[in-house]
Amino acid sequence: MDPEHRPLMAVDSDDKPSPQTLTKLIKRLRSLTLTLLPVEVDPESINNPTSRIITPRVIKAYKDAAGDFVDALPYCLLRARAEFMWDANHNPADYDENFGRAIACEVLARRIVHYAAPETLNAIMSTRFQHIQVDGDKSEMSSALEMAIDSHCTIFLSSTEAQDLVNSLWHGDIVQRTNANHDVDYVQYFETRENESFLSRLNPSRMSVPGYQNYMRIIVWLFFLLVYSQAVRQPIERKDQRDFDEWEIVLYVMALAFCCEDFNRLYKLLKFVTYKAYNFWMIVAFITDGIFATAFILRVAGFSDAEEQASRLRLLSFQILSFAAPLLWMKLVTVFDRYKYVGMMQIVVARMLQESGIFFALLSVLSLGFGQGLYALDASDGTLQSSGEIVNLLVQALLQAPDYAPFAPSPAGLTLYYLWGVITGLILLNILISLFSSAYQDVVDDAEAQYLAFFATKTIGMIRAPDSYVYPAPFNLIEVFLISPFELVMKSTTYAKLNRVVMGVVFFIPLSMIAFYESVLRGSEDKHRWVKRWLSGDDEGHDDAPEHRDPEVDEREGNGRIISKVPFEELIKAFPNTNQSSEALMLKEILHMKKQLEVVIEKLGAEPPRNESTLSLSRI
Repeated sequence: MDPEHRPLMAVDSDDKPSPQTLTKLIKRLRSLTLTLLPVEVDPESINNPTSRIITPRVIKAYKDAAGDFVDALPYCLLRARAEFMWDANHNPADYDENFGRAIACEVLARRIVHYAAPETLNAIMSTRFQHIQVDGDKSEMSSALEMAIDSHCTIFLSSTEAQDLVNSLWHGDIVQRTNANHDVDYVQYFETRENESFLSRLNPSRMSVPGYQNYMRIIVWLFFLLVYSQAVRQPIERKDQRDFDEWEIVLYVMALAFCCEDFNRLYKLLKFVTYKAYNFWMIVAFITDGIFATAFILRVAGFSDAEEQASRLRLLSFQILSFAAPLLWMKLVTVFDRYKYVGMMQIVVARMLQESGIFFALLSVLSLGFGQGLYALDASDGTLQSSGEIVNLLVQALLQAPDYAPFAPSPAGLTLYYLWGVITGLILLNILISLFSSAYQDVVDDAEAQYLAFFATKTIGMIRAPDSYVYPAPFNLIEVFLISPFELVMKSTTYAKLNRVVMGVVFFIPLSMIAFYESVLRGSEDKHRWVKRWLSGDDEGHDDAPEHRDPEVDEREGNGRIISKVPFEELIKAFPNTNQSSEALMLKEILHMKKQLEVVIEKLGAEPPRNESTLSLSRI
């Protein structure tokens, strides 16, 4: 069978190793790694392509250690990596040793995947396994790729093999399919399609492809920003504000759709995935949903008969609605993060916010102390001002706009306020700047790997929570209120047919564009070749095909001159072996000279020398 047309899933769902078996394998791999790295080793030397630690013989030893479960070896290595990282974070004295072992497990997983047969590569990366947790329960189903995402394994996720699978999922060349055990398998899309015609490509399931979802999100979000911009102008453009205008209706309908989508994602991630799938932007999304919900409730309450009360509630509604503007525009970063520059900016911001946790922890403790001190000084004379005023003065000083007038009558209060300004302005803010600088430098130094890991996380996150019928917001309201109720009374086949018909009608225009794009640009190589050449870049490279190594020159064009005077195989004999380190090459040469010396001594009839150095070389 042609390797390109072999089944994607090399590991049958019924033949998967049990969680108990994988747990035993994980423990064996941990023991191997502890023996391989008993002391602290520089992580850069482990990840070096010509590392003297992760050698071909070590890789073979780990593959042999898996026995008949080599397909699960990358998953088990990444699980062992997660356990070593837990050990490192909970045992500071051995942090460097355990961190090196974690890096070794990740590098080994990457090398083993690299040497895997091409026809089994996607299966090894995407087959989902379970293991036994410390408390005795089974873990959630997870693949090697998902395990790497949850553990933020940039070395593994930046590999060519991982990115090939991620790009196939992004473009829809590989799709999800639910098997008989209610688990998710990844299959080639061409296996689910009968032919290459345009009508066969007009498939509603293509709306679940991450790449197409991303383009839909961009269009919808830009339209939502337009609607929001028009809705907040309503108080100055209309005299009668007793009812909703058209822009407000569209705004709150779309806000409801986004709210339903966020809570649906939260429920499915909580049910099917680990808590590690949550991120900073989900928090932003829920805050935005809360703002819209509060503004809507106040807006409806503003329809009351009492004019004064109604006017106050309408004013408060639009004031709260204005707080959503920074969050909405900030989320543009997540919409356009497929572009590398925007994606890197998002990584840097997220890393800075993560590092700022130390700053806010110190700030909260100090603010409580200084706030209580100022409160005590204020209460010492028997009278007490508003506590909110004290908080306001502390925040003003933190933002470099202190107001010393309220503390002028009290030398003690003024001294305490001076100390607050010095500590926050000279110490805490400089700590925050240094943390931001460190986070930025860490991301920039490993920019490519960080972005590739981020892209993998984004892609898998869009399909990880299984959804048989994807209705992107705001069209998910059709599913929630019009389609989902029929699931309780219809057969599964009838319900599936209903969804296909509705999605085919609602998404006819985007589905037609997708079908045209796939049939023209992603179809057969012989068709529409001129379109592909027209859209390709001028500097686009060529594949490393065998016919490119010894090219022939047309006699009419070359006038007897040729390119391949020296064959390709002869040319590469002069190249150094870059697959091994200089130390390994040197040892190889020494061993070769040792064997030659033994042959010469044997011919001379003398006993070959046996000393400690010879014995050590033979062991190497």
